[in-house]
Amino acid sequence: MPPRRSYDQYCSAARALDLVGDRWTLLIVRELLAGPRRYTDLHADLPGVSTDVLASRLKDMERDGLATRRRLPPPGAATVYELTPRGIALLPVLQAFGAWGEAELGERRPTDAVRAHWFALPLLRALAGLGVRGLVEVHLEEGDFHVRAGGEPGDSAPADAAPAHSKPVYAAPVYGDGPAPTPADARLILTTPVSEAVARGTLPLLEALRAGQITVEGEGPVAKALREG
Repeated sequence: MPPRRSYDQYCSAARALDLVGDRWTLLIVRELLAGPRRYTDLHADLPGVSTDVLASRLKDMERDGLATRRRLPPPGAATVYELTPRGIALLPVLQAFGAWGEAELGERRPTDAVRAHWFALPLLRALAGLGVRGLVEVHLEEGDFHVRAGGEPGDSAPADAAPAHSKPVYAAPVYGDGPAPTPADARLILTTPVSEAVARGTLPLLEALRAGQITVEGEGPVAKALREG
């Protein structure tokens, strides 16, 4: 493997960019924050990346200690990539970067790809602002995803997150594609325009909840708190 390119500057920001400054790397981190992913799944959810570039970035991330590969036991029997604790620690970096970039979103362009779970990080920021903690399932027109609101990047994974004979999962994913794996504390139903406005930061989550623009399902304390705003 060729040596890693470097800015050769004695500066922590420059050193960080040595590792994650290449195009696609942080978006791969975004995808792996959802938990272990197969190469084919990563490629499908990163429209525009070539197979060569994706393979190269994943190798770089393995070399730099941001991600690792493992083989799932039967019946899965697939190779997956997942973040190491060092990679998971990039969550607040991505959150800050996403918050800074909200002003750049504007209206969705005809050429813009979209995946339901791409709304997970802005929703996590919004839920954190309301002090929500719990497993929240979200239904959008583009599909379903779920988020673990109020968790920290280093939180331990649940005991049943991986079989005992497999390598340990480093942390519970902060979000995931599809319905929640266990009963959710609340379920939110949003239209596409509302989800986009929340992602842009032009519609505060609390305002959308109070205006009835988001349907909240569930009977537990998290759901009740969201309904009451």
